[in-house]
Amino acid sequence: MTYRTFDLDAMEKREGYPLFLTAIVPRPIGWITTVDEEGVANAAPFSWFNAICADPYLVGVSIGRRAGRRKDTAANIHATGEFVVNIVGADTVEAMVATSADFAPDVDEIERAGLTAIDSTLVRPPRIAESPVHLECRLERELELGEAAVDFVIGRCVRMHVHERVVADDGRVDAGALRPVARLGRDEYAVVDRVVRHARPPRPDASSS
Repeated sequence: MTYRTFDLDAMEKREGYPLFLTAIVPRPIGWITTVDEEGVANAAPFSWFNAICADPYLVGVSIGRRAGRRKDTAANIHATGEFVVNIVGADTVEAMVATSADFAPDVDEIERAGLTAIDSTLVRPPRIAESPVHLECRLERELELGEAAVDFVIGRCVRMHVHERVVADDGRVDAGALRPVARLGRDEYAVVDRVVRHARPPRPDASSS
């Protein structure tokens, strides 16, 4: 087998970044809603996002700064300590991408994208009604990472809302019904609409060794 080897530390960022980003795929999208201190809502998608702990239930999202300044999402979370992660389904891809535009801080992206804001139950930021799953989160910790100053936000999920159409008979989320959207490279996205199952091998019996 033949591989091409890349020395990321020696490469220009404009070359290394897209290579790195297009290799680590697919990436879940955290469609995050926040409010500023005046109550103006903000929505933006972030694909440097994932679940990171189950005790307590924690999610993490990396939010890159722009010219050294926090993006609106990070600034709002820093100021209020609250946010909501809305999971992106296949039927909301275009609206999700629309909220990624570089709007001014006083613009409500939820309204601008033609989405429906509904009240959360434990936090101030609204949920996006068109999303099938909502995670209400409170800020657990903030970290500044990297040379370009990335805000890594860790949130504690204090309440979930799951639309009944994506709840399976066993009470879990049905991925086939959810059809979650993931980020690839470039302007590409993937829709999970084919699910394969492989059971984990049974634990070896120590007494038989």
